[in-house]
Order: sequence, then C-alpha cells, then structure tokens
Amino acid sequence: MKTYAVKADEIQRDWIVLDATGVPMGRLAAKAAAILRGKTKAIFSPHMDCGDHVIIINAERTILTGNNKGDEPIYRHTLYPGGLKQVPRAELLEKRPDYAVLRTVKGMLPHNRLGAQMLTKLRVYAGENHPHEAQIKGAAKAKAEG
Repeated sequence: MKTYAVKADEIQRDWIVLDATGVPMGRLAAKAAAILRGKTKAIFSPHMDCGDHVIIINAERTILTGNNKGDEPIYRHTLYPGGLKQVPRAELLEKRPDYAVLRTVKGMLPHNRLGAQMLTKLRVYAGENHPHEAQIKGAAKAKAEG
C-alpha cells in the first residue's frame, strides 16, 4: 500500500452552517476548527488546506460555561507604550459576539500561514441572516454539538 497524497485540484469544498444557539463557545470553536482544517474528511493532510467553508450564525446566543469564564480577561495591545488593554470575556461576547467567536476559532487553528489561509474560509454572524444562501446546497445546516 502506498500513502495517498491529496492534490490541490482534488479538493472539494462544501459550505457548512453551524448554529451557535445554546452551544458552549469552546465546543463550537473546536467543531468549526476541525471542519476548517479538513479533519472531518477522509483526504485530510496536515500540510494542505483541504477543509470546508464554515458559516456560524447566532453567535450572540452562544454560552460560556465554567465559574469564571465570563470574568476571564481578553488582552489586546494598541502598539503604543503602555497600551495593553483588557476586557472581560463576557463583555466582549455581549458587545462583539462575531469577533469573540472568530478569535476563539483562530486560537484553535495552526499559528502560521496555513492557519491564516484556513481562517479566510470562516464567516461569523451575530444573527440568523447571512449573505451566503446561494453557496449552500441542500440541508447543510448543523447544530454545533459535541
């Protein structure tokens, strides 16, 4: 037996919609990251971007589990001296739910150019409406459970 190596022209990309209503943010992000990497496909290859496009809807309805998850600080830097800013995770989820989910998924992807390329296939929307209805074929909508 020889090891199968997938070629770039053999990769078929689907569009998958994940509904975040009532789903813990970590489980949602882990499922989205696995789909973006292509780990749900038989042709998975760690050095290639063979994943599908992911649309996450209802990001504002995702939940945080654990006692202190809402109080956990999220840091960013303004690139000026003394410019370290922090905001509690629950406040970020309330004000910018699409960014909070995108940031969580980004942390679960490879931290290199390949991970950045995979992240371009992720779209996150706070509500139910999204402009990608034409790309979705059939019933590709899924609940983001474990």
